[in-house]
Amino acid sequence: MTFVRIGGVPHHVVVEGSGPVCVLSAGLGLAWFDWDPVVPLLAPHRTVVRFDRPGHGLSAPATAAPTAAGEARRIAAVLDAAGLRDRPATVVGHSIAGFHAEAFARLHPGRTTGVVLVDSSVEEHAAAPAAPALRTAVARATGTALGAAGVPAAFGPPVRRLTVRLSRTGGGDPAPAEPVRAVYGTTRVLRGALLENAHYRAVAAELLALRERRPLPPGAPVTVLAATSGGRGWTARQRALALLLGARFRETGPAGHLLMLDRPDAVAEAVLEPAVRPGGREPAPRAAPSSPPGR
Repeated sequence: MTFVRIGGVPHHVVVEGSGPVCVLSAGLGLAWFDWDPVVPLLAPHRTVVRFDRPGHGLSAPATAAPTAAGEARRIAAVLDAAGLRDRPATVVGHSIAGFHAEAFARLHPGRTTGVVLVDSSVEEHAAAPAAPALRTAVARATGTALGAAGVPAAFGPPVRRLTVRLSRTGGGDPAPAEPVRAVYGTTRVLRGALLENAHYRAVAAELLALRERRPLPPGAPVTVLAATSGGRGWTARQRALALLLGARFRETGPAGHLLMLDRPDAVAEAVLEPAVRPGGREPAPRAAPSSPPGR
């Protein structure tokens, strides 16, 4: 565990294992420890890099609103700070961090050996909202007001526990009590989540524009993992994303949105699949298995 300064902001970074590099980025409001079930499956075969975005986990507060290009640069800077500048990586993004992983691959193709999107956010027709500065100000003011009222300290950890339980099919929150209190009892993390949420659609719109002018790196496989709990509509959108990206598609279950907690084996398998397929060509996306009974 270490802290590195990127853009003037201390970032919490954890590097484990050995071998080819993969970098794991969690979704909105989540922390480095949400990848804990996946890391033991990867570390014998990969150098695994985890980090907390500003205002998340143990990283310092954000000084600017997030952008797709900015988050791609952040991933590159984390790898540089970890001494991995010359080692391309498989980039794994969960939920909103799927936007960041795809943006990294498009903007840094020479540093990308693969992309794994873990129940990634999907926005087919996003447009950037007006008044981004106002959105930033409102998010920060809301976080400050809630912090002054003692909301994070009183309700942050139990809300975290409840949210994780509702986002899984496999039980409760496996994270230890101490880091949950240290992270979710703070105004910093509440403000970080509010800021990312306020600019969600702007980041999505920026990624849509990137798709028009910056192709994915040829030969780098992309895998889309979709949790079964999202239902048929969500699965269809994830399958369409896979088709758009020329990606392998895996409907994975039983699993909720926090797929890395319910099915860490599926995430690890997607990362460890061969980076170069026969003939150097992307296969057609594999058909999804039938949904479990009652879905």
